[in-house]
Amino acid sequence: MTTPTSRVQLALNVADLEASVAFYAAMFGVEPHKRRPGYANFEVAEPPLKLVLIETSEATRGSGTEGALNHLGVEVGSTDDVAAARERFAAAGLAAFDENDTTCCYALQDKVWVHDPAGAPWEVYTVKDDDPSEPRPATASLEILGDGGCCTPDAGHAARTEEACCS
Repeated sequence: MTTPTSRVQLALNVADLEASVAFYAAMFGVEPHKRRPGYANFEVAEPPLKLVLIETSEATRGSGTEGALNHLGVEVGSTDDVAAARERFAAAGLAAFDENDTTCCYALQDKVWVHDPAGAPWEVYTVKDDDPSEPRPATASLEILGDGGCCTPDAGHAARTEEACCS
């Protein structure tokens, strides 16, 4: 599938990855673009969506909508688009956190993170290599960050090392 100019990303915590993959494959009519242990992502053409499933414990996930959200994002087409988002956030006075050449969610990415007023983490990112030689999962960051983000900084931290994120 060709990556659109941009699309919304929704990253969900799931307690049963196989059941969730089956459900979302039926819901959107596409099979996962990428499968790794405890991880799957879908590239949905219509509506333009990157759906990421991150397997977590039932205690972390819970039931219903509580615990479902891992993080939100916007996948963009280039590093220039990430830079433009960074500039837009700075101009608006939003606190942002950059991650360039980071390997997370089994892909090499450049990204910038912000949190909405209620603390929900949003990333604007581009995938530079969808199958890097040293892939790293997103699941490790759940325990490190406590806010469920893939590689998001937690409140009050301006910077995070690569080892602290997605290690």
